[in-house]
Amino acid sequence: MKNFDLACIGRAAVDLYGEQVGCGLEDVSSFARYLGGSPANTAIGAARLGLAVAMISRVGDEQNGQFVRATLEREGVDVSQVGTDPDRLTALVFLAIRGPGDFPHVFYRDRCADMGLSADDIDAEFIGRCGALLISGTHLSQPGPRAACLRALHAARAAKARVILDIDYRPVLWGLVRPGEGSERATATGEVTASIAEVLPRCDLVVGTEEEFRVAGGSANLLEALVAVRRKTAALLVVKRGAEGCIAYAAEIPSAVQKGLVIPGFPVELFNSLGGGDAFMAGFLSGWLRGEGLERCCRLANACGAIVVSRHGCAPAMPTADELAHFLAHGARSPRLRDDVALDHLHRAGTRRAVPRQLHILAFDHRAQLEAIAGPGGGERIERFKALVAEALLAASRGHDGAGAIVDDRYGEAILPRLTARGLWIARPVERPGSVPLEFDPDSQVALTLRAWPAGHVAKCLLHFHPDDAEALRHAQLERVRALARACAQTGHELLLEVIPPPRAGDDAATVARSLEAIYAAGVKPDWWKLPPSPNGAAWRAIDAAIARNDPLCRGVLVLGMEAANDALAESFAQAVQSPWVRGFAVGRSIFAHAAEEWFAKRATDDEVVREVERRYEEVIALWETAERSSIRPMPGLMKESA
Repeated sequence: MKNFDLACIGRAAVDLYGEQVGCGLEDVSSFARYLGGSPANTAIGAARLGLAVAMISRVGDEQNGQFVRATLEREGVDVSQVGTDPDRLTALVFLAIRGPGDFPHVFYRDRCADMGLSADDIDAEFIGRCGALLISGTHLSQPGPRAACLRALHAARAAKARVILDIDYRPVLWGLVRPGEGSERATATGEVTASIAEVLPRCDLVVGTEEEFRVAGGSANLLEALVAVRRKTAALLVVKRGAEGCIAYAAEIPSAVQKGLVIPGFPVELFNSLGGGDAFMAGFLSGWLRGEGLERCCRLANACGAIVVSRHGCAPAMPTADELAHFLAHGARSPRLRDDVALDHLHRAGTRRAVPRQLHILAFDHRAQLEAIAGPGGGERIERFKALVAEALLAASRGHDGAGAIVDDRYGEAILPRLTARGLWIARPVERPGSVPLEFDPDSQVALTLRAWPAGHVAKCLLHFHPDDAEALRHAQLERVRALARACAQTGHELLLEVIPPPRAGDDAATVARSLEAIYAAGVKPDWWKLPPSPNGAAWRAIDAAIARNDPLCRGVLVLGMEAANDALAESFAQAVQSPWVRGFAVGRSIFAHAAEEWFAKRATDDEVVREVERRYEEVIALWETAERSSIRPMPGLMKESA
């Protein structure tokens, strides 16, 4: 019985991608950090396509190593065979997108952790639990990691696992060109060819570019090189040809290169080629390891490569199974896949961070309300009060996996690091309190604000929006929400949209649902909704229908408390939990309002505030859990969350 479909051995590093496009590294001013390294990229790509994947490598005993390990884990890749090297640092690569076909990059891999991998790191029993082993050619370039690859290869053959070689040739990593020539691909020596030739006889699949096969075969002529490789191995050979697709050779090499199985590529814009080959491998293996036909495997590979070369980054650009299916079924609406709204939404929704299925959120992002209580010059006291609320939340959260907070920057900036370090679900408001039409706080450059946030923080926006508002007001509000949604997409943050329709005559059970419909019609698909409570089952059914019709990939709804007492909360929770989209509550003043009044009036001590807020928070959680136990409801089939 195999526990894993695939184990990938080799590079696991950090990619620092220049955020400015159209210039070289010397002119880049800021970088986005992603996981990198060809085998690690492929591991993530294969995991997103549904394979059970393990990584065999090393990382440094520092924050970059923690980032690599955590990223692999978050993507579902097993990291039990990823060691921590106390003496070496995690490798870095700086990359830029200068123009079509021009992607300068510089490797910082001198004595890096993943090249410290040795034969002693290889657990033959573990490899025996894997259906296939992927070896990266880069790890054949130095004695230690080469010995590790050979031991892993022997273990795989002994366990009747399939062996895959990604030629993955980088002359700079073999010491054949200057360190600054990371983009160089052509330089080769007989030593490199001989090193690759040693592993070829034990391989079942060999994948490489035309240039890489020339290196592997020791000939500048591709056909001659393929013939030379075939003399060494009976493996399936797949030649990656970029935009032209690929050619596969399952048996003898024919008299002409084009007489292999030619599968054309997809006509897309080449924005960034650097992760395309790793995506190609992931796509191919997603079919090959499941027994798909060769033509189908090649088509999957070409599609994955096409999707990734249209995006910024390597590992984060890898498509999900839903994206891949959509792309194969519908193709590209434009060669610029970055402009395909449907594909982008599938990607964002399918690569979200896992969160608990039920969320118990203590909302204390209130600014105007506490300013009214504290009075002029009361900012420091508000900060102190919020610190007490945070202390209560941290104390209570130890027993609740779904604990979280909505807290503002204005008075909660000092406590956000503590809440983040605890791993709580965190949202932060971006709206100017009470603004109608919507304005952002502190200013209109909301994308710049979000860029300073940790990646896991959610942008929360309160929108006082009624579906029957005057057209000018509706237009102004929706334009601002669209700008916020774009900012969230650009910075990788989820959007929590809180919608409270101002009351007016003629409102009915469908008013909130009609508000959602108007927002969806404007092209905005929030990750989360935060909605008022309602004892009316018809209101929730209308909301359910609106979400299911417009965005079945929505994460769900959090229910407000609206300062309700426990009896009213219990009644509203009982109705809310009947909805398959409701994921929990986001309650604030029902929990802390009394404590705030007493503390600001100096009738309560700090300790009394902490105890009361902790007690009230736990009471609200108990009300929610009671409602949950009394409800039997289906969950939307497309929702992908942690248990």
